[in-house]
Amino acid sequence: MPSTIRTTKLPSGEAVQVLGQGTWKMGEDISHRADEVNALKLGLDLGVTLIDTAEMYAGGGAEEVVAEAIAGRRDETFLVSKVLPSNASRAGVQRACENSLKRLRTDRIDLYLLHWPGSVPLTETVAAFEALKKAGKIRHWGVSNFDTDEMEELVGLPAGGNVQTNQVLYNLVRRGLEFDLAPWSRQRGIPLMAYSPVEQGTLARNTRLDTVAARHNATPAQIALAWVMHQEGVIAIPKASSQEHVRQNVAALDIKLTSQDIADLDRAFPPPTRKRGWR
Repeated sequence: MPSTIRTTKLPSGEAVQVLGQGTWKMGEDISHRADEVNALKLGLDLGVTLIDTAEMYAGGGAEEVVAEAIAGRRDETFLVSKVLPSNASRAGVQRACENSLKRLRTDRIDLYLLHWPGSVPLTETVAAFEALKKAGKIRHWGVSNFDTDEMEELVGLPAGGNVQTNQVLYNLVRRGLEFDLAPWSRQRGIPLMAYSPVEQGTLARNTRLDTVAARHNATPAQIALAWVMHQEGVIAIPKASSQEHVRQNVAALDIKLTSQDIADLDRAFPPPTRKRGWR
C-alpha cells in the first residue's frame, strides 16, 4: 500500500483523499453482501477512508452495506451520501437525511450531496442543507451532476457559496467537462469528485491504454484511474466489490504518470475543443 494517500482540499480547508470507495450497485444482491462488506473493510485497512454512497443505491441497501463495513470505525471514515432531487424540499431533505443516518447507523454524514438538479428550487435545498449543518447532522454539503451554468446559479444564492464539491461523471472517454466546468471549479477551489473513473469497467479492456500500462507494469484500469487522480482538484471514487480489485485500485496511487504518458493518453483520448455534454 502507498505510504500516504494524496489529498486535495475542500473549500472549507479540510483535506480529503483523492481516492475513495464507491458503492453504486452494492446492496442489490444479498448473496454478494459479505464480499461487498469485506471489500470496503479492506479499503479502510489500506487507508482509503472516504466512502461514497447514496439513498438511491439499492433503495438504501448500499448505505446498509456501508454501515456494516464501518461498524466500530466510524471516526476514521469520511462518509459521503446523497439525497434524491425528489426529496430535495426543506422537509424532504430532513426526512431523507434522517433515514440515511439510520441506515448508516451514524449520527452524522461528513458530506451530503444533492444527487442531480431537480425541480425543487435550489434556495430551498441549500437552506435545508444549512439547517442540517447547524443541527450537526451533516458536516458539509455539495452537489452532483451539476454543469457550469447550474454551479453559477448555485454559488449566487444565499449560502450557495458553501458548496464543497460537485460529483460528476469523469474519465478518459468522458472529458467534456474539461472545456469549462473543470477550470471553473479549479478557479474557485471546488474539487470535482469523479464517479465511474474506469467507465464502469470498459476502460479496463481498452487497448488504447496498453502502451502506457506496459510502461508502468500496470493494468489499463489502473492507468485510467491514475489519470483521473492525476488531475488537479479531482477525487476518484471507483467501486470495488472484491478484495483484489480494492488492492489494484490502491496500487494505482503509486503510478506516477510522466509528461510522455499524458501526451500519449491525450492523443488516444483527445480533450474537448468545444463544449459538449458529459452527463
